[in-house]
This record gives sequence, C-alpha cells and structure tokens, in this order.
Amino acid sequence: MRAFGVLSEPRGVLAALAFGLLLAGCASTPKPGTDRPPVARPAPSADRDGPGANPPPDLASVPDAEPRIEPIRPGGANKPYSALGRDYVPITRDSAFSERGLASWYGKKFHGRRTANGETYDMYAMTAAHPTLPLPSYARIRNPANGREVIVRINDRGPFHAGRIVDLSYAAALKLDLLRGVAPVELERLTFDEIRAGNWRRGESDATRLASAAPRAPPAANAAAAPRAPVSVPAADVVPVAALPAEAADDPAPQAVASIAPAPPAAAPLAARGFWVQLGAFREPAGAETFQRRVGAEVEWLAPLLATFGDAALYRVQAGPYPSRDDAQGAAGRVRDALGLVPVIVERR
Repeated sequence: MRAFGVLSEPRGVLAALAFGLLLAGCASTPKPGTDRPPVARPAPSADRDGPGANPPPDLASVPDAEPRIEPIRPGGANKPYSALGRDYVPITRDSAFSERGLASWYGKKFHGRRTANGETYDMYAMTAAHPTLPLPSYARIRNPANGREVIVRINDRGPFHAGRIVDLSYAAALKLDLLRGVAPVELERLTFDEIRAGNWRRGESDATRLASAAPRAPPAANAAAAPRAPVSVPAADVVPVAALPAEAADDPAPQAVASIAPAPPAAAPLAARGFWVQLGAFREPAGAETFQRRVGAEVEWLAPLLATFGDAALYRVQAGPYPSRDDAQGAAGRVRDALGLVPVIVERR
C-alpha cells in the first residue's frame, strides 16, 4: 500500500495500463490441450553441456544398443515439425539411409528429461538424436578418425545446427572418443531386413553366418491354426497344428528360405534372436508368400515385422523379433483379435 501512495498520478496511470496489458497477454495464452504440432528442442552443443558429477564406472564397456524391429508409426514423434525456423519432415518408411556430417553430444542438461518420443533420456545409455530418422530407429555411427563404431537407438530429435547430423548420448560419444567436441562421423540406419538377418553384427564373420545357415536335418515346426476370413489360403497347403510336434516352437535357428528357394517370399537370411510370433506354417513357399502378403495387407502395423523362414519341409510365417515373451504374447493377442488366428510364440537363442 505504501508503494502505491508515493506514486504521482501519471505514474499511477502508467502502472494501471501496464497491469492491464499484462492481463491481456495472459488472456491470449492458448488454452491447455490446444492441438499443436510438436516442436522438438534443440540439443545443446558439448561446450554448453557436460558429463554428470559421478558418471558410472566402465562406461567404455557399456554394450551397444541391441537392434530389434520396432514398427514405424506415422504421427506423434514422426510427424512434420519446426525447430529454430526450419521445417523438418521425418522419414516414415523402412528404408536404407546414410550420411556424413558432424556429430555433437548432450549430457547432464537433459539427463532425465523426456525425449521427442516420450522416453526418458539417459545420457549413459547408447542412444542418439536425429532430425528426420524414424523414431525409434537403430543406426551405426562410425568415427573415421579412429575407426571406432557404435550401434545406437535413435529416440530423440536434434541437432538443429548447420552441418550437424546427429546428437550422441554421453556414453556413445565416449565410446567413439568424441567428448572433446564436434567431429565428423558416418551414420548408417539399420533396416528391418538387416536387423532380422543379424548382419549388422560385424564381429561375426560371413563364414560363421553361412555355416549357421547350412542345410540341416529338417526340424519339426509348430504352426498356427488355419486362418479365418478375410485372410485365407488354400487349405491343402496349410500344415495343421495336430501334424506338428509341440517342441517345434523351441527350434533356435531355422534355415532361411533364401538358401533353398530361388524366389523366397520376403525372407531374411537368418532369424534374429528374440521372441517371434508364428502365424502359420506351409508346405509350399507360394502359400507362405500369399499368406504373408494378405496378413500384411489386413494388419498394417504387423506388415514390417513379418518374415518367412523355411527348411526342407516347411515355410513358416513369423513376426518379430520381440525382446521378451510378454511383448510377443501381447502382439499375439492383437493378431488373434484382428484375424482370428491362434499364434505360437517361438524363441530364437
């Protein structure tokens, strides 16, 4: 009250006017819940950020991200957005992508905050931010100065500085020896086929992979019950459940269709480790190909996860891999509701 008492009349009028403008500004603020395109935050450069006070020991030994197939969902973190006066259109298809440019890293300033796709940023995990790659994605990052490579999971947006192509987590930058600042790198996105095949594991020689894919005695296979309409195939080609031993679901590494058939139905060279949802088993590759195509057309979210594996006896259509049995069972439930199938969970070790 004393402060208002010492004001002269002109000053009091100015104060009242300023207060009125302030109220007007508040009234123009958008209401909560207004639907706006997401604007990703610019990741900080290394000189404005830093490591945590007590980083975990042996960060150089942190394993790379383990690639797995995660469906690309349009919208959300993958819809067009603007940042720092520039428009970005994220990639929403499973396609090869590579580029060269500068890498930076971000650390404690954003540690524990939400990433662009809603996850919690962990500066000590093997992750990275990219302006347009699908969220999530997996990519190989190489430091040409020393030949070091890492596999990271792309789960954030950024950087938004000219010439920079990727913002690395603190752990990823440490493993690449890039903590001193911005430096050139080479980036290569891992496609679903590469993840299924496991050929992103450069520590495993081609000879080893070919040996593991060599013909073996035909393993038993489990199968889903014959599908109900609208997904249908010739009944004579479907292997009924009763004709297959129950232990077939534990077969660890089926031979790829590509190694025994000249025209495989979208087959991968090897099945990646993890849990797979088996939708059907067929005696002929044409039946598996038709079934896979129709399932993909009926259930779009499942299409990029589908692959066909075969041996001398059967061609099995499966979706995956999933990191846990619970994830696979959840997907199997969605398939059962959508198509009326009864999937089988298969673990690859």
